[in-house]
Amino acid sequence: MLAAQHLTKRYGPVTALKALNLRVQPGEVFCLLGANGAGKTTTINLFMGFLQPTSGTVTINGIDVSERPAETKQHLAYIPENLNLYTNLTGLENLRFFSGLANVWLNDETATVLLHSVGLQPEAIRRRVGTYSKGMRQKVGIAIAKAKGVDNLLLDEPTSGLDPQASNDFARLIQDMRASKVAVLMATHDLFRARETGTHIGIMRAGELVHTVAADRISLHELEQLYLETVRADANPTAQ
Repeated sequence: MLAAQHLTKRYGPVTALKALNLRVQPGEVFCLLGANGAGKTTTINLFMGFLQPTSGTVTINGIDVSERPAETKQHLAYIPENLNLYTNLTGLENLRFFSGLANVWLNDETATVLLHSVGLQPEAIRRRVGTYSKGMRQKVGIAIAKAKGVDNLLLDEPTSGLDPQASNDFARLIQDMRASKVAVLMATHDLFRARETGTHIGIMRAGELVHTVAADRISLHELEQLYLETVRADANPTAQ
């Protein structure tokens, strides 16, 4: 489970995140929407332990990230907007290497099966990652998460720059993780994918979580209207 309680991050006089409270249970996909600077990536970075909170707590499976960061990473996988893989290694070699860092040792056969399971084309498995599209790299990232057997997944703009087919493939993989009872927290600008893959959607503005809705209780049109109203209020605070 992923949880934030009164989570706040300040940079001098600037409050990047203000008293955030959220929980992501096993099998849930919580999608964070918001304009640039709304606090989405700051939230992800606090869960990752890349930043220290000014106040409040962030926990992974009940473990405080600030107090035991190394331990929390054993329960967590992270896929950023641009996944850093070794471009001179093949997809197979990257999967085996990064899994090994988590003390999960895969032989070629097991690694190949994993890469097949996430939809990587058979002819690409032994090709250098430097020749991969972004969507193919993201599939390797999901395979690494599956190999580690983590029960929490953080995603930061994972569908940015993907073509429609690759975005659809990635959405299917997130649904598979959800079916495996993984808790997923995803920061995104993609309202359609948030509505399609999420169980819950949060809309952030100026560091605050302003709205939280169940994805199956709101239409795409309603979500778009709510999002635009929130963003416009941020652009013109006197209109509130």
